[in-house]
Amino acid sequence: MDLEIELRVDGTEHRLTVDTRTTLLDALREQLGNTSPKKGCDHGQCGACTLLLDGRRILGCLALAVAHQGADIVTAAGLTDGELHPLQRSFIAHDAFQCGYCTPGQIVSAAGMLQEAGNGWPSAVSKDPGATDVVLDDEEIAERMSGNLCRCAAYANIVPAIAEVAHR
Repeated sequence: MDLEIELRVDGTEHRLTVDTRTTLLDALREQLGNTSPKKGCDHGQCGACTLLLDGRRILGCLALAVAHQGADIVTAAGLTDGELHPLQRSFIAHDAFQCGYCTPGQIVSAAGMLQEAGNGWPSAVSKDPGATDVVLDDEEIAERMSGNLCRCAAYANIVPAIAEVAHR
């Protein structure tokens, strides 16, 4: 069964017809040609497909497109406004990528994570879950980014890249 839906992707409105079983990831990549989110594991375990959906982090491979009619979706490509996003610049400066396959998902996840921390949302390692100010030390960043895997092991550079932007 096919349904027509509307999505706002990286600031542009799109109307598309999708099979009701189509994931957001597949709709973005196959129907809209947006290859910024990557298809890694296709099981929600690697984070390569991380998107911001109405400002919150989600895994595109686990979200059905029809369930998000009218949603505002941001990919790594949509974080820019003509110039690289501060996280993109920091990843480059810190050499926080090897092959680059996971990088878009890492950067989108980091952007969402910084927003969550800015809103005072605690993580499993937050020292004081009731605090309104979250301290983004290395342990806190690593925990919040733990759903995004890097097979090339660039973690040693990913955390400092995110910390640099978090501490500005």
